[in-house]
Amino acid sequence: MSEVCALFISDLHLQPAHPATSAAFFSFLERHARHAQQLYLLGDLFEYWAGDDDIADPFHAQVVAALRALSDAGVALYWIAGNRDFLVGARFAEAANLTLLPETWVADIAGLKVVLLHGDAQCTQDTKYMEFRAMVRQPAWQQQFTALPLAQRKAIVAGLREDSRKAQGGKSYEIMDVTPQAIANVFAQTGAEVMIHGHTHRPALHHVDGKRRYVLPDWEPDATPPRGGWISIDGQGQVRRHDLSGAVIDP
Repeated sequence: MSEVCALFISDLHLQPAHPATSAAFFSFLERHARHAQQLYLLGDLFEYWAGDDDIADPFHAQVVAALRALSDAGVALYWIAGNRDFLVGARFAEAANLTLLPETWVADIAGLKVVLLHGDAQCTQDTKYMEFRAMVRQPAWQQQFTALPLAQRKAIVAGLREDSRKAQGGKSYEIMDVTPQAIANVFAQTGAEVMIHGHTHRPALHHVDGKRRYVLPDWEPDATPPRGGWISIDGQGQVRRHDLSGAVIDP
């Protein structure tokens, strides 16, 4: 197999309550990511992020240290915010030694023009979420929110997560998925031939007008069957999907 140019993961939703996911993540970093040139974290690495002043939390510090060790080993790290951890900022980036990217990013990887995103901005039929997203992504809102005491922010986030769980129960499969027009718009605007995103927790390869859209899985090793995995691009421009063990998933 050719040298691994880049790996892509998303939707791990790391949290102390799910130690198996954390263990799988640390194993992935050590066994697989260290052999890649680049690692792209495409959102929702954490279950939530209330602000960079929470970086001293022991669990968060452990994750940051693992990312920093990977960077120190020579792997370039890149971050695109998810809907759960969009408050990750410069302090986190400096501690982990990673590069914060805008919500849509086009990369040239092994001769492929690849557009990378989390995917939530393309769920345009979910109008209530899109309104909420537009509000919380505003710098003024974020500045006001992060000025609150950390404990208060965590309580607010917990309430929002509970509200989200209740709301999802009443939403259809189609509403919570990306819309074809939004995907077509991204391809048209970027000229990319390959798209990689997460968010929907519906891992697949979709063929769209001669282009390829890869959807990353969420991670839950304790589920039946276990969920998780990543995407790789090697030096020949071959894109592969991998399960949690690293085995290649066809196609």
